[in-house]
Amino acid sequence: MAKVITFGEIMLRLAPNGYYRFFQNDQMQATFGGGEANVAVSLANYGMDAAFVTKLPDHAIGQAAVNSLRRYGVDTSMIVRGGDRVGIYYLEKGASQRGSVCIYDRAHSSIQESSAS
Repeated sequence: MAKVITFGEIMLRLAPNGYYRFFQNDQMQATFGGGEANVAVSLANYGMDAAFVTKLPDHAIGQAAVNSLRRYGVDTSMIVRGGDRVGIYYLEKGASQRGSVCIYDRAHSSIQESSAS
């Protein structure tokens, strides 16, 4: 079976519990997400050999992102370490007729500031 390699930015997702709006309560859930990372996790869940390529900081939050992928069997051996920050997005789940809200904060993230050399 061939290995599938996805490339992109995994981001820290901060979301209020349940269907609360931003700052209606004092707690936010922290998870990791991103289109390409989600594809790698899905493929690994289907039993395929999946890897994810990105650049993450060499600190506890960057390691937590790596661990979140490993938890699902995604190969993280090609992840480069460096830079200062992980991109963040804030997600407020919609309720009834109120749509979801997503705010991105990815300026100066490790992968955004990486170069080919």
